[in-house]
Amino acid sequence: NGQWDADELYALLEEVVRNNHIDIRKVYLTGLSMGGFGTWDFALKNPKLFAAIAPICAPINFDFPRQAFVLKDKPIWVFHGAKDMVVPVSSSELMVEAIKAAGGNPKFTVDPEAEHDSWTKPYSDPEFYAWLLAQEQDLTKMN
Repeated sequence: NGQWDADELYALLEEVVRNNHIDIRKVYLTGLSMGGFGTWDFALKNPKLFAAIAPICAPINFDFPRQAFVLKDKPIWVFHGAKDMVVPVSSSELMVEAIKAAGGNPKFTVDPEAEHDSWTKPYSDPEFYAWLLAQEQDLTKMN
């Protein structure tokens, strides 16, 4: 019965970065379904922390599209299944359109045959990981 808590996630990320050899220029955020919701939520609240984000079959709340402008310069790749009956593809469409309207250029992949499991393909695709690893945070923009 818990909710995403961006402050707790921030504290966890801070601890992981502090206690491990992490290249902070290459920190990525991705999640599926409710983890995708958390991806949008955490990125909207902390856009400068991540080199790129990749929400997958993510539900959204009413405020997310109104805040999408903060992600307009962020590399984003959104995935969703066209036949998803758990989270309608319109959730991803709304976010992608809001980011585009703000001047962003997110990648958007809708798998025409996928239902809710629209994560198996990207998470097993070397092209997805190559795209992630090609993204690098400009540390001068973190202040």
